[in-house]
Amino acid sequence: MSQETILVTGAAGGVGSTARVAIAILLEQGRRVRAIVRKLDARADALRDLGAEVVVADMLDIVAVRAAMRGCSVVYFTMSVSPTYLEAAANVAVTAKSLGVNAFVNLSQMTLSQMSETETTSSPQQKQEWLAQQMLRWSGLPVVYLRPTAFFEIFLLQAAKGIRDDDAIRVPFADGKTSPIAAADAGAAAATVLANPEPHIGKVYDLTGPQSLTMAELAQEFSGALGRTIRYVNVPPEIWEAKLHEARLPAHLTAHLITMGELNRANRYDRMTDTFQQLVGRAPISAAEFARRHAAAFTPQAAS
Repeated sequence: MSQETILVTGAAGGVGSTARVAIAILLEQGRRVRAIVRKLDARADALRDLGAEVVVADMLDIVAVRAAMRGCSVVYFTMSVSPTYLEAAANVAVTAKSLGVNAFVNLSQMTLSQMSETETTSSPQQKQEWLAQQMLRWSGLPVVYLRPTAFFEIFLLQAAKGIRDDDAIRVPFADGKTSPIAAADAGAAAATVLANPEPHIGKVYDLTGPQSLTMAELAQEFSGALGRTIRYVNVPPEIWEAKLHEARLPAHLTAHLITMGELNRANRYDRMTDTFQQLVGRAPISAAEFARRHAAAFTPQAAS
């Protein structure tokens, strides 16, 4: 087995993290993984228990990034929604170029494939990610681009309470279709590329789930999986946006979520590919399977 060290950023991410899944798969294969975390806590301990080398580094500190990356030949750059995404991406890319890594795997969003200088979105996150990918193209780095559509895990953040409390999914997506993929599946795709990146250099992989569904259809899938009727309520955008503001989420994240609602209503997430199956060799998990795996989050007992 190769003794090349793979560096994974965002390793201690929360709900929707792809890094932890990728790390676990790579370690099971006997690969060497160095995981960047922002602080030592229980999540860092869990990564160390898996067998990862854990290092503390702020991606806004390029000196710390360089120290963390030294000796690594492959880099997986993933980062949660943040107003400092572009600066962090630049620090990691500049360091990777300086150290001469063999592969740079970048996780972003499928929306970027429909963006340009004149065609953009109102999401500050998507704008930063698009700019970061232009920088990566200019850099000459050996890049692989992973672009999943929305993650199923958004329902753990945005819809779980409504499903628990009154069996309803409340989002302003109208009749727009969406083909979400589980973050765990995106992590599995990342692990496949990271384990043997050379054949994938320069490629863009758009990742979707196995179905493109309206919210009403997705509610039916959840109903079958959870054993009770889940309905879809198409809330007015202004009410949903007010609820986001009431939740006191960071302004950058709120703006991004509002844009996701706009794009869903415009049917911009109605995208389907078989890329995941080609990469990993199995089908991505369905909406029903996701609901079954996370049933505890959608049941009234989970509220306590």
